[in-house]
Amino acid sequence: MSVDRVLPTPEAHDLLDLTRELAVKEVAPRAAADEAAGRFPRDLFGLLGASGLLGLPYPEEYGGSAQPYEVYLQVIEELAGAWLAVGLGVSVHTLSCFPVASYGTAAQRAGLLPSMTGGELLGAYCLSEPQSGSDAAALTTRAVADAGGYVVDGVKAWTTHGGVADFYTLMARTSGDGARGVSCFHVPSGLEGLSYGVPERKMGMRSSPTTQVRFDAVRLPGDALIGSEGEGFRIAMAALDGGRLGIAACAVGVAQAAFDVASAYAGERRQFGSRIADFQGIGFMLADMATSIAAARALYLEAARLRDAGRPYGTRAAMAKLFATDMCMKVATDAVQVLGGYGYVEDFPAERHMREAKVLQIVEGTNQIQRVVIARAVTKG
Repeated sequence: MSVDRVLPTPEAHDLLDLTRELAVKEVAPRAAADEAAGRFPRDLFGLLGASGLLGLPYPEEYGGSAQPYEVYLQVIEELAGAWLAVGLGVSVHTLSCFPVASYGTAAQRAGLLPSMTGGELLGAYCLSEPQSGSDAAALTTRAVADAGGYVVDGVKAWTTHGGVADFYTLMARTSGDGARGVSCFHVPSGLEGLSYGVPERKMGMRSSPTTQVRFDAVRLPGDALIGSEGEGFRIAMAALDGGRLGIAACAVGVAQAAFDVASAYAGERRQFGSRIADFQGIGFMLADMATSIAAARALYLEAARLRDAGRPYGTRAAMAKLFATDMCMKVATDAVQVLGGYGYVEDFPAERHMREAKVLQIVEGTNQIQRVVIARAVTKG
């Protein structure tokens, strides 16, 4: 994938060059075989952490790189284009670090973040439950105060990295009903009473485990609480604004990869004495694909720049997630069509891109929920 980019600093250019090198040499060659075998590439996350790519938006004093979101998201795009399980995995890990980085005490940040950003620890985000996906404020997992700490009971669902993560950022109910009763906790793996369901059998992203995470009288110390009691829902929504931009960047990466496959094939495949790219039916498809990708990239970068400037960006993040993921699904589907029969077989990555694209319309809030968020924002008095 070769994309002309305008980056804010020479350091950012170097960072993208490093990302591309790792994507080409270390990430992409693993994708097909590991996806087919359902192997989780834990070692790659260690490599990315050692290369400084797991803590890009977080402060340098805690092991991060203090990069603007504008730069971080373009790193995500490059990684997702090479292999979505890795690009989305970095986005989920970054999302999981957000509460500690933004709401944790000085002691929590100093004690936890360096291992999170350096690749020693991999995170997962526990918000959704079997009966409360989009309606996150209705979650029922409870954290009851006990002996200076908390005892957690409940089940989380659809957890990316479930069973392989080293820590879980948990949203659990500490009081009452609704959003005001939710609190945020840092939960290390390996605690007594913490267990995992069988990994879901998914259409795509087969190398990235998605499981239930079960809490059966799991005891947490008092300092596992991130922020104040009752602040968890606000923390979760703030994290998801950034996470939606991560998904938008992933979608652009997958779409770009699908387009690259289709464009290269159309330039080589000959029928009736001509390249199929020279037939208007195919050429116009490629033109629409390229235009849609460029538009989605511009939208997520605009939202990122708002975030970097400290301005409200939640509605733009919802727009970017909605537009980019719908675009990705169409581009990936069209790429399969350009390849014809070859697009439907595993000899080419187009079929994998199409399967990957679908999940991006669902995770971090379905696109129906994004439309609800956007509609409320544009119609409020």
